[in-house]
Amino acid sequence: MKAPSATILAIDAGTTGIHALAFDGQLHPVAEAYEEFPQHFPFPGGVEHDAREILDAVDRVVEKVVSMVGTPRVIGVTNQRETVFPLDVDSGETLSRGIVWQDRRTADRCEELRAAGHEELVRQRTGLVLDPYFSASKMEWMLREDATVQAAAARGALRFVTVDALIISHLTGGATVATDPTNASRTMLYDIERREYCDEMLGLFGLDRSMLADVENSAGDFGHARINGTAVPIRGVLGDQQAALFGQGCWDAGSAKITYGTGCFLLLNTGQRRAHSAAGLLTTIGADATGAPCFALEGSAFAGGSVVQWLRDGLGVIEEASESASIAMSVEDTGGVVLVPAFAGLGAPHWDPAARAAILGMTRGTTRAHIVRAGLDSIAFQCAELVSALRADSGLPIDRVLVDGGAAANGYLMQRQADLAGIRIERPSELQTTARGAAAIAGIGAGLFTDPAGAEGLSSGHTAFEANLTSGQRESEMNAWSAAVERVLSRP
Repeated sequence: MKAPSATILAIDAGTTGIHALAFDGQLHPVAEAYEEFPQHFPFPGGVEHDAREILDAVDRVVEKVVSMVGTPRVIGVTNQRETVFPLDVDSGETLSRGIVWQDRRTADRCEELRAAGHEELVRQRTGLVLDPYFSASKMEWMLREDATVQAAAARGALRFVTVDALIISHLTGGATVATDPTNASRTMLYDIERREYCDEMLGLFGLDRSMLADVENSAGDFGHARINGTAVPIRGVLGDQQAALFGQGCWDAGSAKITYGTGCFLLLNTGQRRAHSAAGLLTTIGADATGAPCFALEGSAFAGGSVVQWLRDGLGVIEEASESASIAMSVEDTGGVVLVPAFAGLGAPHWDPAARAAILGMTRGTTRAHIVRAGLDSIAFQCAELVSALRADSGLPIDRVLVDGGAAANGYLMQRQADLAGIRIERPSELQTTARGAAAIAGIGAGLFTDPAGAEGLSSGHTAFEANLTSGQRESEMNAWSAAVERVLSRP
């Protein structure tokens, strides 16, 4: 592998904040900056982001990193995927707040389409299920409800953009409004076999192809950003979960990872073979070692690290996220308490947007430690369900999974994950694998290297967590979890 002397700048635009990291030619992080941005909740079940708040945060963290390492050689972008904004390409401004992937306002519309018999077509063309999680129903809602969006559409100036395209448009001064196949595959408008927007899906949601961002290869040309008076090429884009898969080195069919972010996401690379799920998983687009598209199976749990945030900010039973593990381990078990964190409905394998969160099994002896422990366990239970579904769909034993994301630093959670899923968990010493994936794909796109496999940053040490429960103990715990989930589902 050829190691460039200049740095690669990765912009990781998550659900709650923006990370900018500079990587050297061996994909070691050399500088970073992070800034949170506000979350907006206009009504129960509604979650919105303000584009200006996101882009201002991008500018500030990029400026901080550049001040430390100088002008980068190339830029890569990774992002929360299904969140969507209406962009006026004439002014370069968004027309309203964006609707976040967690938002549930289009649940009834998705149920209406399901009842009308459209779900099988959606699965065949897009690999997804009819759920408000994805972008298409959000776009349809904005076009129907917002007069300014309608006016921009009438002028031919409307582009619905996911966060990657929003940032690219901003960095390039509006010269490029483009996304990549991994993000396009989450819109519910993209045919994952033909690798193009699908006319049938566009018709279903009353949209036109001209309203969408262009789709470039993940290791492609996304224009140039102006940094310190220099035109810096943007040469890599991946949705955050595909970037984590790429940054973990999961380029071969059969390799898998779980990212513990705001939500939790399990992805299995299936190579050039499209796998069809019978267990509620999604078929999506990833990237192989060259940056070319491949297929992946994905399971999504909507509440991951957000459970810990809620324990801290909503319930007030912890002061810092870092203390959750020690508090959980201060009691022997949950005392019969089960927390089902369906704050934004339930994702795979249930796909019930109307499910609502509950804490079950409390007694007068229940303490905050029991609730904290149940909260962390709820993350592990959800991911154990995803592993089980992945085994059923793939026919593979799935006995080893790589992990990353902020909550993966929690040793108690990782051990519970190994126990409940009956799996070996391997946690790298460097958890910023999403940003590293964006840097690696940008390096490929810029021709800095053709294969990132030799990068030292991809071969750092791992901490392993082995399953300790017996099969009987595991089954008993999973049965108790399943019974609790049944209590919060809105439909049988």
